[in-house]
Amino acid sequence: MATSPNVQRTPADGVEALHALVMTSLDDDQAVETVSIPLAGKSSIADYMVVASGRSTRQVASMATKLAEKIKAEFGRSPRIEGLPTADWVLIDAGDVIIHLFRPEVRSFYNLERMWSFGETAGQA
Repeated sequence: MATSPNVQRTPADGVEALHALVMTSLDDDQAVETVSIPLAGKSSIADYMVVASGRSTRQVASMATKLAEKIKAEFGRSPRIEGLPTADWVLIDAGDVIIHLFRPEVRSFYNLERMWSFGETAGQA
């Protein structure tokens, strides 16, 4: 999955600010089991992949919507969002940070953390 050509890349210091905003927003919205996987130097799609769960489709949709609004307000660009209508698995492409929000059952089925951990233990945030 490549980053959309319409999503802008962020300067290096901005990447950390974007990542921090994502992690803070998910924490504020009580995301469950948030994991941040550093991809810099391992993949060209993004610098970070963040995986988190919500307890219901309503919470997943709410977290995704709020996060997209915060990214737009802070960085002046709208991230690409897929999966919002069903909210079982919502993908938010913010350029340098890719966010996957799941319902727990869907997350355990796909197990993205294992696939993207590159043989390391994915870092808990």
